[in-house]
Amino acid sequence: MLASCSLLHQILNSVPRSEFEQLVSKRKSDRGARGFTSRDQFVAMMFCHLGRAQSLREIENGLRSAGGKIHQLGIKVPVRSTLAYANEHRTWQLYRDMFFATLNNCRSVQKGRHKLRFKNPLRSLDSTTVEVVSEMFDWAKYNKAKGAIKLHLLLDHDGYLPTYACITDGQKADITVGRMLDFDPGSVIVFDRGYVDYAWFRSLTERKVWFVTRLKKNAHYEVIEELPAPQGILSDQLVDLMMSQRNDFIPLRLRRIEIADPNRDGKSLVFFSNLLHFGATTIAAIYKERWQIENFFKAIKQTMKIKTFIGSSMNAIQIQLWTALIAMLLIRYIKLKSQCPVSLSNLVAMLRFHLLAHRELWEWLKEPFAPPDPPQAVQGVLFR
Repeated sequence: MLASCSLLHQILNSVPRSEFEQLVSKRKSDRGARGFTSRDQFVAMMFCHLGRAQSLREIENGLRSAGGKIHQLGIKVPVRSTLAYANEHRTWQLYRDMFFATLNNCRSVQKGRHKLRFKNPLRSLDSTTVEVVSEMFDWAKYNKAKGAIKLHLLLDHDGYLPTYACITDGQKADITVGRMLDFDPGSVIVFDRGYVDYAWFRSLTERKVWFVTRLKKNAHYEVIEELPAPQGILSDQLVDLMMSQRNDFIPLRLRRIEIADPNRDGKSLVFFSNLLHFGATTIAAIYKERWQIENFFKAIKQTMKIKTFIGSSMNAIQIQLWTALIAMLLIRYIKLKSQCPVSLSNLVAMLRFHLLAHRELWEWLKEPFAPPDPPQAVQGVLFR
């Protein structure tokens, strides 16, 4: 069945227009706007990510060439200088608020739990770095030779939806962002060595937030008890984690799980966790699930425009990254809701090819490789 509007139009309808306008009014982002509204800017940035436009010129020309298909969205096609000015000067907090509003809408299609056997919420915490030219992005500090931007992310393993994001310069330590987060009691958080902070570990334990991580090679601990190791586990121990530099540090009781490294013969992986009541194989499986956040970073870098930028100011970068996260949420949402059989990267590629085609979105997602219905002829006139 032919749809009366484009796939892009239908995807953007997943973002309630009234909710967006409320956030615009709250942030006063349209104050002083002269014909080019925040809605116009939002649609242009969604076209940038979903259509993989490489520059301001491609955004302008791509939207302008769509003609009537864009007018259905009720937006004004931006001149590239107008879009550049809006990205540099309009508040990026609008799109951060829109990200969390979109996330709330996406939760309606979550399945209710992750793939592992326990019922506690499972989340991964990590960051990814995007290198930039330090001369152009002088605010994005990293080291003397180059600049960088960091995207810090908390990924919910129920539907693999990002539940928290923070964008900083490359010098921001991962643990600094980790300390800012307030996790729900009972949650299981998995993270790597970038978040090693013994005082933070104790704070998590006191709040009944469970974690699985790896420690640095110079970690000091005392083995308290050897536990029976199931098949596939080299050792399972109860240990007291200690800080050699401080005599007043009260040892922290943790589990130490050692397994063989499947990628390196003769090597092993060692995990530490405050989950004293979980099985060793479950703790090992939790850390293996951490790879899903790496897959998310890989997907967003491959499918959205975040490795190169259409602006150089901090405000423009924030807008580009937050709109990329919104686009990823929308893709996750339609994939979860439709149960589309193709992978996320292939889905984004197919959407890019049909972004302005008039197809019924949910019917198309059931059979994305089926040809469209032929145009109908009425009294010798061909309607397209």
